[in-house]
Amino acid sequence: MPYTKKPRPYQKEYQQEIKRDEHEARMERQRARRKLDKEGVSRKGKDVAHVKALSKGGSNKDGLRVESVSANRSFKRNSQHKLVSEISTKERKKK
Repeated sequence: MPYTKKPRPYQKEYQQEIKRDEHEARMERQRARRKLDKEGVSRKGKDVAHVKALSKGGSNKDGLRVESVSANRSFKRNSQHKLVSEISTKERKKK
């Protein structure tokens, strides 16, 4: 654990997140989870997936779905962790 002897610099991490333009996408994901919770959808052990990925210009308005963790996180990504393909590894193997 990196912060055993000193407190974790949350404010610094937050400022870095804003500089990397990750803040708005994180807030969009959080709003999506809260929306499904409000509707009473059980998402225990599941991920909330956007129909069109946020990194590809999607939003909550494009649609949401509840998927298993392995299905939602199995997309091919580049070195900047952005999606290369919106077809998951499992779907590619089926073809």
